Amino acid sequence: MTQPATNVAVLGSTGSIGRNALEVIAASGGQLRAILLSARANTAELLAQARQHQPRWLVVADEAAARRQDWSGLPTSTKLVVGGEELDRLVADPQVDIVLAAIVGSAGLRSTLAAIEAGKAIALANKETLVMAGSLVMRRAAETGAYILPVDSEHSAIFQALQAGRHEEIRRVILTASGGPFLRHTADELSRVTVQEALVHPNWQMGPKITVDSATMMNKALEIIEARWLFSLSPEQIEVVVHPQSIVHSLVEFVDGSVIAQLGQPDMKLPIQYALYYPHRRPGMAPRLDFSKVLQLGFEPPDQARFGALRLGLDAARAGGSAGAVLNAANEAAVEHFLAGQLAFTKIVPVCQAVVERHIFIADPTLPQLMQLDSWAREEISRCICA
Repeated sequence: MTQPATNVAVLGSTGSIGRNALEVIAASGGQLRAILLSARANTAELLAQARQHQPRWLVVADEAAARRQDWSGLPTSTKLVVGGEELDRLVADPQVDIVLAAIVGSAGLRSTLAAIEAGKAIALANKETLVMAGSLVMRRAAETGAYILPVDSEHSAIFQALQAGRHEEIRRVILTASGGPFLRHTADELSRVTVQEALVHPNWQMGPKITVDSATMMNKALEIIEARWLFSLSPEQIEVVVHPQSIVHSLVEFVDGSVIAQLGQPDMKLPIQYALYYPHRRPGMAPRLDFSKVLQLGFEPPDQARFGALRLGLDAARAGGSAGAVLNAANEAAVEHFLAGQLAFTKIVPVCQAVVERHIFIADPTLPQLMQLDSWAREEISRCICA
């Protein structure tokens, strides 16, 4: 008997993760179906995706962008919906089986929470959801029965490695970091980094924000916070190691000294597919490792002086409460200013630290308080830069 297709809502379908997810869906032989596609303002690509995948709903968050687009080529079976609040409603629809949350930044929090409130399975590629509101999100997921499956390659690796033991047997988890394009740069070279240089990652093809985060290693800082909530760990159980080849995506060490690692080519289609098919594995389209050739894997401790973001992430993980939301918002705003040529690369982490240190900490914030702090942190970054 043929199994019905799994209906996937792809939130942020025009971004890097969304495009990879649609490749996985297209290669599924009908086992996966894109029932909803959404984007903020990239309407031309969204329309092209709708023509190929024939979703039931197409959601554009930016109303002005939706008005500018000619929708005459939209499939008759696809309904155009405009407005971010509509996305919150549609992710809860009974026809949606799994939500791939891939909207970049804090903008993805509201729709992810809507899916959690509806008790959906969520393939979480938006790390900011847990960085901003980890305690709130995981508590509500437990209450509603929502199931969160990590899509970040590092957290997917941990999730897979954890199948080898029980939670109480974990000694530590080790997040791997490539070190980005400036791993061997001197302080003088770092002071002269350009936007174009920061956007060239040695191993991964990613969007501009996460590529810059990889260069500052703020992505690892945020992943420390995410792992703390996702896997119910103490911050002291989370470490980072530099692994320039990006082949080992993370490791778990158990109390007996056994270390389980997940390896694979640096391609996001593998963790995306794992999440969308979980708990099953299917033949995949991601490139394979070739063990008939020489393969060298290197590991080294991160330079804490060079990568000050790691301490910020660990401190925020220890503090909990509002610390993660402020760090995340400050970093998003700082990266935007860097990409616009308004902030030096070496100033990204220091201005984030300054904003985190002067915010009024809230131990158990509500969602409105988190959103207010998000706005405050962005404004503070602008003030720091203009001062």
